Amino acid sequence: MLSKKASLVCHGEDSSYFVGLQQYEKNPYDSVHNPSGIIQMGLAENQMSMDLLESWLSKNAEVAEFKEEGRSIFKKLALFQDYHGLPSFKKELAEFMEEVRGRRVRLDPNKIVLTAGSTSANEILMFCLGETGDAFLIPTPYYPGYDRDLKWRTGVEIVPIHCSSSNHFRVTKDALTKAYTQAHTLNLNVKGVLITNPSNPLGTTMTKEDLDMIINFCMEKHIHIVSDEIFSATVFDSSNFISILESLQQTKFKSVKNLVHVVYSLSKDLGLSGFRVGMIYSNNERVLSAATKMSSFGLVSSQTQHLVSNILVDKKFMKYYIKENTRRLKKRHEMLVSNLKRIGIHCLTSNAGLFCWVDMRHLLSSNTFEGEFELWKRILCDVKLNISPGSSCHCSEPGWFRICFANVSEEILHVSLHRMKVFVEEINSNCHDRGYNGPNLICKWMFGLSLFKGQMER
Repeated sequence: MLSKKASLVCHGEDSSYFVGLQQYEKNPYDSVHNPSGIIQMGLAENQMSMDLLESWLSKNAEVAEFKEEGRSIFKKLALFQDYHGLPSFKKELAEFMEEVRGRRVRLDPNKIVLTAGSTSANEILMFCLGETGDAFLIPTPYYPGYDRDLKWRTGVEIVPIHCSSSNHFRVTKDALTKAYTQAHTLNLNVKGVLITNPSNPLGTTMTKEDLDMIINFCMEKHIHIVSDEIFSATVFDSSNFISILESLQQTKFKSVKNLVHVVYSLSKDLGLSGFRVGMIYSNNERVLSAATKMSSFGLVSSQTQHLVSNILVDKKFMKYYIKENTRRLKKRHEMLVSNLKRIGIHCLTSNAGLFCWVDMRHLLSSNTFEGEFELWKRILCDVKLNISPGSSCHCSEPGWFRICFANVSEEILHVSLHRMKVFVEEINSNCHDRGYNGPNLICKWMFGLSLFKGQMER
């Protein structure tokens, strides 16, 4: 017999987002060994500048060998470490975050709680701020993993703030108010608003006006704000990224600082998703105390802290890395957007992130989520591209998809674009009769209507 928690089906991993990842693992593309396999474009992973990090390591081999001035520090790093983390690492992490934010904010390393990635950071904050039956409001579309990360073990609910393509999916005061009212209609106690800035999956950044509006709303309701800023150093087409920490400095509310909490990691900005380096930044001493204790269930290893702090302390290299990484991201983004445009597919205008929010509403067989689900199945099973449908991100409009571009090589991106071109041409040539008799037998078996129904129920 398993516990109720282990038996619950609200883990969120039965959504099309996770199903797509699973199907890729069963049939991954390889240009030589499996050229007809599935190409992974559903994973927001930054592989654009891995060569820069590898080059740094080759020039600083002593760091990777756990040596200082020729002497081994392996024993020092291998023995038990306090769960507060290495002070040197937290100092360098704070300075890196300040640099990304244009030195317009100052961060106190003592207000950082280290966690095993942002997944752990977000869940810990939910444990600290909410109870079963409490709710957080989140603008749609949002990262599909939140259904697992925020809800499964904590019992906290998510109430969507429905945003529209009519204003490029920007959060409005009216949408916030409707979500807040809806939560109370459902007998849920609203504990806060969670935003992602830059947005995943939109790839857009919030303006100062957007942030001020959210701060004012939350202060009027006296609720928390969690700002997930894990893509902050991927802004490639704007001079400034505005963190909520910057907006806090100019707010009229004195108590706001204790209600605002930032989540960050190095998984996206430095591409170190496997290192599991995440953090919470908060001015709330009670949150910091509780979160630090909870972080003992998912620590960042001392070896990882040592290695990464030595990379971050090289300020000359880090400035070059950020500049070059954003240049490469911008070039790759433009490549995807321009080539999709040539085949009649347009993207939401964006300036950050590792993905594009792609409008395929004109390719739907019907303007419904059933139509979107069918299109997604066909792209996954026939075109052999794993992309994320908007419904998995709780988008309120069918026909939008997230396509990632930073986890594949330029050559593989061209293969993907060619596949999409052939697919669109096929649809256009059969505009009255799409010539589609349903997915192949394997896909027909693996995708039941139950998946679609379950996704819509969430």
